[in-house]
Amino acid sequence: MRRYGSAVLLLLTGGAVLRISLFSELYLRYVQAALRPYLVISGSLLILLGLVAAVRAMIHGHDEEEHEDEDNHGGEVDHEDEVDHEVGGHSHAHGPRIAWLLTLPALALLLFPPPALGSYSASREEARLAAQGVGSFPALPTGKVLDISVAQYSSRAIYDSGHSLKGRTLRMTGFVTHGSNGTWYVTRLLVTCCAADATTSKVEVRGDDAPQTDTWVTVTGTWVPKGKLGTDGAWPPVLAATDVKQVKQPADPYEKR
Repeated sequence: MRRYGSAVLLLLTGGAVLRISLFSELYLRYVQAALRPYLVISGSLLILLGLVAAVRAMIHGHDEEEHEDEDNHGGEVDHEDEVDHEVGGHSHAHGPRIAWLLTLPALALLLFPPPALGSYSASREEARLAAQGVGSFPALPTGKVLDISVAQYSSRAIYDSGHSLKGRTLRMTGFVTHGSNGTWYVTRLLVTCCAADATTSKVEVRGDDAPQTDTWVTVTGTWVPKGKLGTDGAWPPVLAATDVKQVKQPADPYEKR
């Protein structure tokens, strides 16, 4: 069975990639939606290579059996040749037993895909203000309640000299993180390409009890001015909550830049 090690590893890895990208939306925990076709193609190629490797191993094994049969029927074999054959077979056909441990990460990804980044990742990043100056922002859409991303709210609350959030009822969705002195935040992670480049955007919520960490919520409320625009004093922005509802984690847990 050891000769099939590379084939098994390729098949497991390809199956795991297809599971998260073709048969579910789990891939959105790790990369942007635009990368889905590349994942599907990569997974399919890995499956194909695994099948090719399995067939080649099967043919090689069959040839070895025929060679052994010929040796057995051919009488005595030179001892040095026999030793060379065994050593060569061990080093090239079998390989070290520990190589099978490489299948464990692929099997884990196939059976137990890791969750999306959450409060732990968000807490590791210090407050970082975007590299932009204070100025006016485009007008917001009209409506009684405006759905807005956490990142958009943060940018306007910190940098918008036109105060476009003033007097508006706003609604945003994110997961809960906790701060000191009982403060809590609705938080989202922003990605450019994949989870590896994620950065944090969060809004302090006032006026409602804090849900548990990593709980996904939709918060409705109004903007609370804080600090001088464009300074550390304005971060993180504040929302006075009028309604907090627990919701399911969205299929795509990240906001886009």
